[in-house]
Formats: sequence, C-alpha cells, structure tokens
Amino acid sequence: MKIRILILLCLLAGSTGSVMAVQCQGIDVSIPGGKPGREINIGAQVFIEPGQTAEEIDLWFRTLKENNMTICRIRMFESYMRKPDGTWDFGLFDMAFRSAEKYGIKVFGTFFPHTEKTDIGGFKFPRSDEHLESIAEYIKQLTTHFSQFRSLYGWVLINEPGVGGKLPSSEFTGKKFTEWKESHPQKEFTGKGYPVLMDLTDQAFLRDYNTWFLKWIASEVRKYDPDCEIHVNNHAIFQNCAEYNFPEWRKFLTSLGGSAHASWHFGYFSRSRYAMAMLANSEILRSGAGDIPWIMTEMQGGNNTYSGGTPICPTKEEIAQWLWIVTATEGKGSIFWSLNPRSSGIEAGEWALLDFQNRPSDRMRAAGEVARTINQNKELIENIRVAESGINVLYVHESLWAENKMTEGLARTYEARTPGAVMKSALGFFEAITQMGVNVNLKAFEEFDFGKNDYTGSTIILAHQISLPDSYVPFLESFVRKGGKLIVEGLTAFFDENLHNTMKTGFAWENLFGGNISEFKVAGNIFPLQLDTYTIPAHLWRGYISGKSGSSVAMHEGETIALRNKTGLGEVLWIPSLIGLGSRISDDYTGLIKLLNAELIQSLNNNVPVRFKIPQKDILMRSLESGSGYLTVIISKSPKPVSLDLDFKNKTANSRILFANKAGSIKGNRIFISPEETMVIEWN
Repeated sequence: MKIRILILLCLLAGSTGSVMAVQCQGIDVSIPGGKPGREINIGAQVFIEPGQTAEEIDLWFRTLKENNMTICRIRMFESYMRKPDGTWDFGLFDMAFRSAEKYGIKVFGTFFPHTEKTDIGGFKFPRSDEHLESIAEYIKQLTTHFSQFRSLYGWVLINEPGVGGKLPSSEFTGKKFTEWKESHPQKEFTGKGYPVLMDLTDQAFLRDYNTWFLKWIASEVRKYDPDCEIHVNNHAIFQNCAEYNFPEWRKFLTSLGGSAHASWHFGYFSRSRYAMAMLANSEILRSGAGDIPWIMTEMQGGNNTYSGGTPICPTKEEIAQWLWIVTATEGKGSIFWSLNPRSSGIEAGEWALLDFQNRPSDRMRAAGEVARTINQNKELIENIRVAESGINVLYVHESLWAENKMTEGLARTYEARTPGAVMKSALGFFEAITQMGVNVNLKAFEEFDFGKNDYTGSTIILAHQISLPDSYVPFLESFVRKGGKLIVEGLTAFFDENLHNTMKTGFAWENLFGGNISEFKVAGNIFPLQLDTYTIPAHLWRGYISGKSGSSVAMHEGETIALRNKTGLGEVLWIPSLIGLGSRISDDYTGLIKLLNAELIQSLNNNVPVRFKIPQKDILMRSLESGSGYLTVIISKSPKPVSLDLDFKNKTANSRILFANKAGSIKGNRIFISPEETMVIEWN
C-alpha cells in the first residue's frame, strides 16, 4: 500500500494569542512499503551566524542547488535569536529560510538552545527544572515561527546525543536517577543467592535517560507541529551505541540519523579503512532505524585544522565512497558538515566544502556528481534494498557496559583489556565477511527478529560479547532449534547482567553451547589457533571447554578448545578464544575467512546472489536488490589497479555501469577498478 504524507499549510492562533497546532508545508513524500521509495537527498550544513549578509547566505543556497544538492541543515542558535529582554529576533535565520525556499532546498533545523560559547556540540541533558522550562519555550518559539516557510523539512531534536557512558553530575540528572531507581530497584542478592557487588544500573539508566529526553523534546514539538519530520543524529556510534535504544526511538522519530566524522569517530580504524568504518557505522544505523528511514546527518566535508581527533582532509574519492556507502545501506540522504566554515571560535575556518572565496572544492564537485547520478537513476536507486545474506553480527549493550566497568583504570597493554575490544571483536567478523564480498548485518541484540518460525539459512555471530543476561537464553535456544546457526566466540557470556562470572555461578548457556568453560589461560598477545585445517590468529586468552554434549572441533594439549553442539534443527559452534580480534590485530583474515566459508555455507548458498570469487582485502562490495535485478557498489582501497571476478553462482548477467569516477570497466563478470575508485553497476 502506498502511503502519501502531505504537508499542509500552517494554522496559527486567532485573536486570543493562544497557539494552535502548526503544520509544516511544502514536502510531499511517498513511502511505498517503508524506507525504499523515499527520495534521496544530498546536501550540507549551512552555518548561520551574525556578520553574514543576505547576499552571502543567498549565494550558499544557490551553490547547493548548482551542485545538485537538495537538503541542508541549520543549527538554530538560541543565543542569536533571543534578546536579553526576553524578546525574539529571527531575522538572521529568516534570511536563510527564504533563500532555501528560493532555490528549493529543504531545511532540517537543529534545536540548539543557549549554551556556553565554547560548547561546539551542545549540551545533552537539562541542568535543572528551570532549564527544562526554558528549552520548552525555545521549542515553542521556533516551531510556531518557522512553520511559515515552505522550506522547513523538519527538526533535529538535539545535536549528537551520547556522553561516552559518563553520567552528568547535575542536580537534575541526580533527581532523575533517583526516580529511575525507585522503579528499577537493585537487588542485594541474585536469585541464586550470590551477592551483587557491582552493577550496571548507571548505564541502564543512561540509556533510558537519553530516550526520555529525546521523547520529551519530540512531544514538545508535537504540541505545535503534528506532521513535520522528527529526527536525531547520534554520534561516535562504535562507543555510544551502548547508550542508544533505537527500537524505542522509532516510536517518536520519523527518521533516524547519525554523525560519521572520520576525524572524530573512526579511531578504531586506520585511514585506509575509513570506508569500512563508514560501512559498519551505516549498517548499525540501518538496523537501528528498522522500518523508519535513516540518513547520515553529518559527514565530514573538509579539513579539520585544530579541532577534531585525527587531522585529515577527505579526498574527493573518499567523499564519493562515503556517499555511495550510505546509499548502498539504504540511507536516504547525507548531509556534510559543512558547506561554509564558521568564522570564529573552535572549528573556525574548518570542515567546509567551500573554500574561503565561497568556491566549490573538488570535494563538493565530487558530491554533486554522485547526487547527479542518483537523480538520473531515481527510480532504480531510490527503491534499492540490501540483498539479505541472513548473516548477523550482534552486539550486546550489557557487554559494552561491562567492558567499560571492568577495564576502568587498567594499563592498556592488551587490546582485550582495553575499552573497545567488545566492539572491535564484532568488527573483526564484520570485516572478514565483507572481505568475502558478502553483505553482513551489524545490529544490537534487541534489533534482531526472534519471532520467526524458521531460521534455516540464518546465522548469528556473538563475538566476545562478555556479558549476556540469562533472559537471552530462550531467544537464542529458539533461534537454534528452528534451524539457525549460532557462532559463539571469545569470552562471550563470561558475565551475566549483574557482573557475576557465569561459569562459576550456574552456567545458563550449558545446554545450548554444549558445556561449560573449565578455564581461560593467557596464551600471548597473538597465538595460533588450529581449527581443522585452518590456522587463525587469536588474541590473549585461550578458552578450554568442559563438554557436556556435542562434538569437539579442536583440541589443545588434550583439552577441547572448540565445540559443535546440535540443538533441534540448528547448531552452535563455540570457540572461546578471540579469533575475531586476533585476526583484526594481525590484519590477516585469511584463516578466519576459510573458517567462515565453511561454517556459513547454508547462508551463502541460500541467500547470497553475488560475491567475490576470491576474498579481497582492499575491496568493499555491497549487493542490492532493485526491481528484477541487482546493483553492486564496489570500492577499491587498493594502492594498485585490481581485476577481480564476481561469483553469480554460475549465472550470467548483463551489466551497465551507472557510476565510475576513474577508469573502471567490466568484461563479463570481471571487474577492472582503479585505486580509490567507486563503481556502481546494474546487473540483469
């Protein structure tokens, strides 16, 4: 069924001065069956601040249009609107909205209530009840005023929620935490009689606190604006995903977003792996969005000089790579930070797509070329869906929380004893499968659909997810009984949700996994793990299994170190050593890929329409369904030209190149691709 959302003319109050509902206008969005079908918008942040002229602002919006861009984001600084006497002057921002209307640019307004001048990202939570009331008044003023503009597309609730796992020390947060604990009492002892000496309640509260504040802002918007887009952009996803409850956010958002700044957010990756980082980031967002659309709300557009983490200037090739990666993961748009540089303070003169003379950089021209290609192939590209492989790497919030607790204050001599090992282990498997040319999902445990009747051909990978609540046992048991394949790796399930060692306090996973752990032993930073004929680099700990059922897959000095256990129609492969992280540290996925080729055979045979004939270390590919055919987005990070063969399962396919920004070509199923090139190919 085709759902048509029509944005109507605003309705304002009558003579009493009271405020009635207002509705955004001007955007007609057709959404057949969810995310696919919605138009794709590429654009940039237009940074508005005092000192700018109407002519300069108008030039920026004209430049967006001339470069095939259709959307922008504007940070709505309260400090530039609200006067000391409490009155409001929207004139500066009105100029921007009028220019956006003139050139047909949609505007996402980002709420940015008053904060310190040096606060470049904005506060994440209210400081007091009075502060909350002030925010409510600010939202009322903006939603009722700017709804008059046809260019208004929607509101970004807050800029980049997420505080790195650290609770704010404000009185307001303390009060909310006290209220939360009243409805979430912490037990002194577990049901098994063991004392609770450490807990994860502060992290569980933080996840709920983020959700509460975002929902509160959304409800304030809906008082005055029942129809506009409501959006939020998370950030530093590989760390902050522990704070995000995306399934709950879907209930009040109309679209999910994210910030993916290579300088700030890709610290787990080297420069040559930034495309992989963007892909993993995008897959987390695609899963989090569920049935609502998602866009990459912030993407690094230019040089960072004194701000940010790692100083870089994206190349024009990287700009194209990132845009196509977002598109190839069903993203419905990308917005660069930023079009023009801010003039003063932190980030002054940085991050922009334009040079200081307001001329488009090579990066902006590259983005415009991608946008042009999408516009020329709208029906084809706007209806793409990721070709589902059935392979799912899951991360668990409790594991991320537990790692932060248990590694606090440790010397960072080993990756596994450093914050980030849980996510990097998941990324290790994600990267290995991607090197096979196979699509793979990266999602939170609660985002997986455990309600199906048949999981034949489906695989779940739990890589070093160190804390698993006992309540998850029936979900995974049902998955395996119904034909699913579960691969368990590293110290997965070492703790329960109360930070009790499960192997000592009653191992709830014994029947499913096929046994218990006898012990873990330090075996070295990198040591070889022999599985059948595969030698895989492993990191730090070797786990030994005390088997109860199933069959041993690998032995070390007469003890089982890997076990296969069949349950119902499915099976579990348990390898309690860190082969994902070990392969990642070694930068060698050869052995792990050989193992995965064998263990994922059902998923690969049943679900995967195309893959690399031979694994490719420096090539990324995403396969997409569109109509009766497929699209492949292929990106080379190799320093040399590469020729590679695609495996269509002995089928032949006709091809058409939609995009190639270098000398890329096709001969049959063989791809010829240049260094740093992106190719988008249609196959029928």
